[in-house]
Amino acid sequence: MDAIELFDQTTLECSKLITQRYSTSFTLGIKTLDKKFHLPIYAIYGFVRYADEIVDTFHDKDKQALLERFKKDTYEAIESGISLNPVLHAFQLMVNKYKIDLDLIEAFLHSMEMDLDFKTYNDSRYHEYIYGSAEVVGLMCLKVFCEGDQAMYERLREPACKLGAAFQKVNFLRDIKSDFEERGRVYFPGVDFTRFDKSAKSLIEEDIQKDFNDSLIGIEQLPSGAKLGVRVAYLYYQKLFDKIKGLPAEVITQKRVRIPNSQKLSLLVGTYFETKLGIL
Repeated sequence: MDAIELFDQTTLECSKLITQRYSTSFTLGIKTLDKKFHLPIYAIYGFVRYADEIVDTFHDKDKQALLERFKKDTYEAIESGISLNPVLHAFQLMVNKYKIDLDLIEAFLHSMEMDLDFKTYNDSRYHEYIYGSAEVVGLMCLKVFCEGDQAMYERLREPACKLGAAFQKVNFLRDIKSDFEERGRVYFPGVDFTRFDKSAKSLIEEDIQKDFNDSLIGIEQLPSGAKLGVRVAYLYYQKLFDKIKGLPAEVITQKRVRIPNSQKLSLLVGTYFETKLGIL
């Protein structure tokens, strides 16, 4: 391994570490993908995680300035093919290798900017935010999975968007309390957190289930190295969603729905073997 390969590998390992520290479920999910996809997906996760941290965590800093610098550094890294920021270097490696469209990156960063400006969302802003914060992340991963097969990418683009949207909306339901109390945000259009009830919850759940249903056709058409991992993620989120659906509206406004790490591991391992055996 020469010096450049060592640098590249080290930055990719940094993104892997970030994924492991921030998301147990995502880390376990990546392990069910073909090994060739592990580092590329870690690199994408590291990028989106750090951008998200800027707008969600550093409350005593100038978030707008931090995000602008991050955005500028991202495009410079992609154009020059190098960055001394390990997260951005790892990300640009994958952007350039898999020809990830710049408009996907722009849409994602725009959604991060929206988190700085908006606390409540109408229908238009909601769909715009969902696309940029979740659907395009799924499309970045799809670019990796398709490995240059543009026809496959175009065919699976819509189901990938639906899956990303379903995951994000489940996260919104799970985090509805912290989003409102810690950040003053309510993502669901027309929803008053202080009056969140069974009727509002049911409408949201119907929308999420439709996204899950519409995504299935795409999962079945993914390349073999990606299909199992994405299906495991789908089933994991569906089961998390089922747990949320079983709770009264007042419960999820009082506490964040959690699955302990031990149960996450059991759920993911069980889903993995059920899928491998053709039970699911």
